[in-house]
Amino acid sequence: MAEPMDDRSRLGVALLVSAFVVSTCGLIYELLAGTLASYLLGDSVTQFSTIIGSYLFAMGVGSWCSRYLKRNELALFVRVEILIAAIGGASAAILFLLFDRVSDFRIPLYGLVLAIGALVGLEIPLLMRILKDRLEFSDLISKVLTFDYIGALAASLLFPLLLVPHLGLIRTGLLFGLFNVAVAIAVILMLPRRRRLWAELVAAILVTVVLAAGFFASEQIERTAEVAAYGDPILYAASTPYQRIVITKRGDDLRLFLNGNLQFSSRDEYRYHEALVHPVLSRVASPRNVLVLGGGDGLAVREILKYPGVGSVTLVDLDPAMTQLFSRTTMLTALNHRSLLSPRVHVVTADAFSWLRANQRRFDAVLVDFPDPTNFAIGKLYTVSFYRELARALSPGAVLSVQSTSPLVAPRAYWTVATTLEAAGLTTRGYHVYVPSFGEWGFVMASNGPIGRPGALPAGLRFLTPQSDALAFFFPPDMARRATPVNRLDNQELVREFEAEWAVYEG
Repeated sequence: MAEPMDDRSRLGVALLVSAFVVSTCGLIYELLAGTLASYLLGDSVTQFSTIIGSYLFAMGVGSWCSRYLKRNELALFVRVEILIAAIGGASAAILFLLFDRVSDFRIPLYGLVLAIGALVGLEIPLLMRILKDRLEFSDLISKVLTFDYIGALAASLLFPLLLVPHLGLIRTGLLFGLFNVAVAIAVILMLPRRRRLWAELVAAILVTVVLAAGFFASEQIERTAEVAAYGDPILYAASTPYQRIVITKRGDDLRLFLNGNLQFSSRDEYRYHEALVHPVLSRVASPRNVLVLGGGDGLAVREILKYPGVGSVTLVDLDPAMTQLFSRTTMLTALNHRSLLSPRVHVVTADAFSWLRANQRRFDAVLVDFPDPTNFAIGKLYTVSFYRELARALSPGAVLSVQSTSPLVAPRAYWTVATTLEAAGLTTRGYHVYVPSFGEWGFVMASNGPIGRPGALPAGLRFLTPQSDALAFFFPPDMARRATPVNRLDNQELVREFEAEWAVYEG
């Protein structure tokens, strides 16, 4: 009959399990910082590369410093866990709250990354020294590293598939802070009463209370950060597996933000959407089948439905929360004229790239209304590979239009879209209009053949006329065409150009 484990054995098992927990938590904090930086600062490759590099460097510093901590290793381990729980667990909430309140957001961002990394770097060396009298050296190394690597795998799978889609960044950080502090409390409670670390236990309980309160108040924390960022009263805010949706309203100005980026203002969105839709549909002889990629707010569809000859509109949007919101909310359906509820409209929830590859239908007109290429996930939708699939979906004589950022602020990014469409075998014509919320804004029209002259515009437009349509195709010298590269999946030149040009403009 096996003998029951003594306190030392139970503590040894608990410490091995803690290696799994602390490894998982450590990688989660690293992923949180990289994701948050890419959300707020853009250019995900640069942000993840610099965050990971800084974090690993700090872990190395922490591991090197552990050599000087030679007394009371168990108490030190507990204190490190409490500190990591407090700093790492609250890191996402702190950074969201500071984003619009500090002059240089990178200072607190990298300060937290270095602090968390250094503390995480202390964990495994301390664990191994605590366990050295309980395990043979070879068993010690293999077991600790095995639990460590399994924890890393768990974190890398849980973070994108479960945590971010369902909890969001702030709650994920706070939850794993609770896991860290739970390790500290478990280790304390497994010590003999005479060796129990009472001061550390009180600190751990206080950190637990703060993190738990933060977890249940996370939506309020996010709203507080957003009120500072947006300035206007927030009517709606929600995180989906794909983006953060925020709607604000001041007076008659209703605004939609996705991941902090303005998508429209109700005061002038008609200028943007009339310019996106009508130059295209007026150049198609008899548009019957129209495709909209993006545009889950239904505003482009509203303009398309002004053509009675259009029998079918297919809208492909990645996020069902967007199309549902703009189909069910009275204030929003009043803005899009209930366009998404029209029997002529078929809404498809899918990734546009994957959907196009599987699509066998042909369309008479296509409107591409994606967000700006602020990251590589969106940038793939502006590549020559995507545009080749798009060209395949065009009927003979069909015309498409792509929203293509500002030719005044980001002329290289704007003309890169045209160059890339041409590399896909399409004929292009650039045009631009003034939208007060955005400034000078550009579109690129394209077709498999020559682009014809415009026909009649529908009645009742508020902005576009035959005269303004003709003027839209004139580019003064500061917006004139220039040599630009082709945006490909393997280089994503457009994202880099977009970030660089807008960074100069915004200072």
